[in-house]
Amino acid sequence: MGTSSLICGVDEAGRGPLAGPVFAAAVILDPRDPIDGLADSKKLPERTRDRLAPLIRERSLAWAVASATVEEIDALNILQATLLAMRRAVESLALRPDEVLVDGMHCPCVEIPVRAIVKGDSTVAAISAASILAKTVRDAEMLRLHALHPQYGLDRHKGYPTVAHLAALRSHGVIAIYRRSFGPVRELIQGEVK
Repeated sequence: MGTSSLICGVDEAGRGPLAGPVFAAAVILDPRDPIDGLADSKKLPERTRDRLAPLIRERSLAWAVASATVEEIDALNILQATLLAMRRAVESLALRPDEVLVDGMHCPCVEIPVRAIVKGDSTVAAISAASILAKTVRDAEMLRLHALHPQYGLDRHKGYPTVAHLAALRSHGVIAIYRRSFGPVRELIQGEVK
């Protein structure tokens, strides 16, 4: 009897924001227990993501979420930090997959065959599941940071460079949760130094 291969889906959340870590999730779905409603996390309402995330954790064969810190993002650049978070997620899985499928165009360096799939978060269920886990964990982290630093409004924009967020940054200054290598933050710091 042939065994089906274990496919691991990987996706990230938080490449674009100015604040907080970047997160990646790795998920091996159980082909015998499909989860209805999986889709790219960006296309799902928050309520739906929050409903699906616990189902993914309960019904997957294995899952893991990992991150790269603001300091790692600034030291490496956002792409390399994202790939680092992805590698950490894959290496944290309780099961070793036979193949890793990653959303996008870049693959983390792992000792397992890995393939990048553009728009994979819309076409591969395991990548959709990973995108949902990464996004819900990152959103929870932004709410935690909001509780510590409410003046920045992280609960509303989740760290993305909205008009309100940039205004709050100008008013309250750059603190340790910010990615200093990102243009708007770097420009504010350089403005303060002058």
